[in-house]
Amino acid sequence: MKKLGFVLLSSALLLTACANNQSKPSNTSDSSKVTALSEDKQKMLDKVTAEYKTFVQEQIDKLLTDTEGFVKLLKEGKLEEAKKVYPLIRMSYERSEPIAESFGESDVKIDFRLADYMDENKTEEGWSGFHRIERILWEDNTTKGTESYGDQLVNDIKELKAKIATVDVDYKVMLTGAVDLLNEVATSKITGEEEIYSHTDLYDFRANIEGAEKIFQLFKPLLEKSDANLVKELEADFKSVNSLLDKHMTDKEHYKLYTDLTKEDTKELSEAVTKLGEPLSQMGKFLSGE
Repeated sequence: MKKLGFVLLSSALLLTACANNQSKPSNTSDSSKVTALSEDKQKMLDKVTAEYKTFVQEQIDKLLTDTEGFVKLLKEGKLEEAKKVYPLIRMSYERSEPIAESFGESDVKIDFRLADYMDENKTEEGWSGFHRIERILWEDNTTKGTESYGDQLVNDIKELKAKIATVDVDYKVMLTGAVDLLNEVATSKITGEEEIYSHTDLYDFRANIEGAEKIFQLFKPLLEKSDANLVKELEADFKSVNSLLDKHMTDKEHYKLYTDLTKEDTKELSEAVTKLGEPLSQMGKFLSGE
């Protein structure tokens, strides 16, 4: 993922909206009613964060299982099979990035591109993870040399899994994470910089959208109470983006190479994702109203 060195405006606006809504005084004089509503909302938030943690853990469990199978293919020298499953495996990580990426050390080991790694004032020698393997598979067109990186990747994912098991999910992380997933697509992945060797960027696009949509669906019951129109707008915008991605599928689970898209295709995707990001950044308003 990569790794923007600044807080994107929409995320900042979302957090500001949350803070403003929380600080607004209640107009009701019935303090017991306010307390009851607050407790009810807190219970709903607790349910949402618990369900999201379960979702992320399920994604990381799948990531681990699939990666173990991927490493087996690498060790057996099955180059074309490994190439075919590589982008599918990564989707689990991309869906769960709001939490998975928060563990910076693990993210560096698992998901950093070479350019990101070098930006950390490190040398190529220590670079590992999915993209290290990606370069060997596509640039060198072999599985030779991937074996040790594969074993390390499995161990790093196991370590990440253990870390996630201990985390307490904050709903604000979910809110900003949903927006950041879209910002990542619209501002960096849209250039094709994520999968520069395999050009399997559309898999990452879809997974980021799915990750953001999962967060929206979890918050939807709360959001409907304060802004049903926003819910309808988000549902329509998610449908639009997913329809555009559907156009570039080659079968039920695979996508065209990103290099096969025209400039018009990428522009259309970028505009649709940006359009979705604007109302998504307003989800924090669910904190006001009942």
